[in-house]
Amino acid sequence: MSVTVYVPGDAAALALGADKVASAIAAEAARRNEKVNIVRNGSRGLFWLEPLVEVVTAQGRIAYGPVTVADVPKLFAADFAQGGKHALHLGDIETHPYLVKQQRVSLRRVGITDPRSLQDYLAHGGGKGLVAARAMQPAAIVQAVTDSGLRGRGGAAFPTGIKWKTVLDTRAAQKYIVCNADEGDSGTFSDRMLMEGDPYCLIEGMAIAGLAVGANKGYIYVRSEYPHAIAALDAALENAGEWLGDFNIEVRMGAGSYVCGEETAMLESIEGRRGIVRSKPPLPAISGLFGQPTVINNVITFASVPDILAQGAAFYSGLGVGRSRGTLPFQLAGNIKFGGLVEVPFGATLRELLYDYGGGSRSGRPLRAVQVGGPLGAYLPASQFDTVLDYEAFSSIGAALGHGGIVAFDDTVDMAKQARYAMQFCANESCGKCTPCRIGSTRGVEVIDRIRAGASEQIPLLRSLCDTMTHGSMCAMGGMTPYPVLSALEHFAEDFE
Repeated sequence: MSVTVYVPGDAAALALGADKVASAIAAEAARRNEKVNIVRNGSRGLFWLEPLVEVVTAQGRIAYGPVTVADVPKLFAADFAQGGKHALHLGDIETHPYLVKQQRVSLRRVGITDPRSLQDYLAHGGGKGLVAARAMQPAAIVQAVTDSGLRGRGGAAFPTGIKWKTVLDTRAAQKYIVCNADEGDSGTFSDRMLMEGDPYCLIEGMAIAGLAVGANKGYIYVRSEYPHAIAALDAALENAGEWLGDFNIEVRMGAGSYVCGEETAMLESIEGRRGIVRSKPPLPAISGLFGQPTVINNVITFASVPDILAQGAAFYSGLGVGRSRGTLPFQLAGNIKFGGLVEVPFGATLRELLYDYGGGSRSGRPLRAVQVGGPLGAYLPASQFDTVLDYEAFSSIGAALGHGGIVAFDDTVDMAKQARYAMQFCANESCGKCTPCRIGSTRGVEVIDRIRAGASEQIPLLRSLCDTMTHGSMCAMGGMTPYPVLSALEHFAEDFE
C-alpha cells in the first residue's frame, strides 16, 4: 500500500533543501522496498519549520520539521509513515498555535492541496464561486463584489467593485482581465505562495472577473524572479481543460523592473514596450491594455473573489473593521523569530503580529522599528506598534499597509542609513519619466549623505525635497519614497545627528 507524503515545492522550502529531502525520501523508500507517493504541495507559511514534511496516516496528516536529508533514514526507522514519534514530530500542523489563531480565506488551501491538480482543488471547495457566477448576471456579480467591501490588495486599496463596474459599463468589442503579479516589495511573498501553492484560486478569481465585465482574455504578469510560480501557473492552466470555458489566460514574464508593479507601466511591458508609467487619465478601466477597458487587480484580490461568490458578500464583509473588510495575508520578515505568513481579518494590531505570531526579534534584542508596506512604506517606532491593522488607521499616522509586508529591525539598526536606502532604491528603480522621481531621488541620496556626515542644517532641505517628490511625481514610486525618509526623520531623529 502506497503512503502519501507531502514535501513543499514552495520557493522558500526549496531554498532550505526541500528538493533534496524529497529525493532522499524517495531513495530511502526504494531501499526499504516501501511505496510512497510524494506530492509537492505549497508551504503553509511557517518558514522556520521548512522543509515541513507531512504524511497521510490513519490519524490524519502528521507533520515533521524542519527535515534535513540526514533526518530521513531516522524518520523511516521511527515509522514516520504511520505517524511514529520522532524529535521532529509536530503532529497535526493545523493545531499549531501559529495557524490555529489565523482565519485563512484567500490562502486556505495553500499547503493542503496538490497545486497542479484541478481535481484536488475542486475536492477542497474550489470552483464553487465560478459555478455561482455562471448562474448570475454580470451586474449581479459586480454588486456582490461591491457589497463585500473588497478593496485592492496590491497597496492602493481602491474598491474592487467600483473598478469592475467601470469596466462593465464601458462599451467595447474586447475587454481584458490583467493580474498584476509583479510582487517586488521587500518582505512580501503572499502572491508567490498563492501562485505556487494554489494557482487555481487565482485562475478562478480571474474567470469570475471575466464573467462580471464581459472579458474573455486574461493575462498574469509575473516577475521574472518567480520561475517556480510561472511553472505552477503554466501547469495549472494546461490541466484546466474545459473548466474555464471560453476564458483564456496567458502568463507573461516580467522584464525585471520594480516600476512595472505600477499598473500602467505593467501594461506597457505586456504590450512589448519599455515599462514606464503612463499619464492618467485615461484610466486603465476605460482605456487600458491595447487601448481597451481593463480590470487590473493583484493576486490576493482575485484570490479573494471565489469565496465572496461561493459564500456570499455578507460572509466577507462580516470580517474586518471600518472600511477594511475581509482578511489580508500579512508577511513577517526581517529580524523576526518566527517569519512567515499570517492571514487574519483587519482589526488586529501590529504588536500582535510581531509578538504573538512573530515571537519578537530573532536576535533577542528589542524591536526598534518595523517597515510596513514594502520599500516605500513608513518606518514605525515601538510607540506605534498598537496601531490597528486597518487602511485608514495607518493612513492617519502617515503610513500605508500596502501589500501587507512587514520587515522588522532590532535596536542596532541605523535609521539614517535606512532612509538613505529608500532614496537609493528609488534612484535605482525609477523609470525616469518624471523629474521629481528621477532627479529628486538622486539629489536625496546626496543630501542624506551630507546629513550623515554632520551637516544637520540640511535636514530642512531634505524635507522640502520630499515634499516636491510627494506632490510632483507621476506615480507612487516617487510619491511614496518620502514615506520611509520622513518617518525616519520624525521618529528616529537622533540617528541623523
